[in-house]
Amino acid sequence: SLIETLTPREKEVLRWVIAGKPNKQIAFALGTTEKTIKVHRSRVMQKTKVSSVAELVRLAEQAGISPAV
Repeated sequence: SLIETLTPREKEVLRWVIAGKPNKQIAFALGTTEKTIKVHRSRVMQKTKVSSVAELVRLAEQAGISPAV
């Protein structure tokens, strides 16, 4: 699946994104900058070939990936 093309860090960011968390909150939780999260987030969208977070959520659900809490 396309999810398997993601790096461990991108998968981590993916879980926060599908939980509906804003970049700022994700950055804080992962101890990095908002700019870094934006880069990861756009790579996740490119690699999984989705154009919306809603599509990303569906893809993650199919792959059995749960949102971060």
